[in-house]
Amino acid sequence: MAKINQDVRDIVESAKLCFAATICPDGSPSLSPKGSLRVWDDEHVVFMDIDSPNTIANLRRDPRMEINVIDFIKRRGYRLKGAATICEPGTEEYESVREWLLGLHGPAYPANRAVKLHVDRALPVLSPAYTFGKGNEQDIAQGWANIYRLPGSENAHTAKAADVEG
Repeated sequence: MAKINQDVRDIVESAKLCFAATICPDGSPSLSPKGSLRVWDDEHVVFMDIDSPNTIANLRRDPRMEINVIDFIKRRGYRLKGAATICEPGTEEYESVREWLLGLHGPAYPANRAVKLHVDRALPVLSPAYTFGKGNEQDIAQGWANIYRLPGSENAHTAKAADVEG
């Protein structure tokens, strides 16, 4: 049964950064940022091991992993939980993500191996602004775009003027 619906796909695409949690030899958690997360199919996501020796070592010992992917402007996302498989060069997963990564960053970018997570659970993560603040996505996103002074937000022009004057 599909765990990755269109909303999960949209969040993965818009977030641009996620955090992968693995388990260290002593049982403690290890959290590592990942900027290459891609949806593979309805039950898998995949990312490139660019410089993640600890993540790979942890997964070789224990394949359990959780990926937290949040659109920081929308203040919502997903916890993707399951078991990971390491995909070495030559596998379809590796070659696909490598091609995407090199197209984005160029041929000098490291691409050691890919990691494919079979998503057993995709649980939503929502800011309290949705539940306690009774906010809607458009207002929440506009508010955070203003706070970050993103282009197109209400405060972007003011921020640019202040930067020039300051």
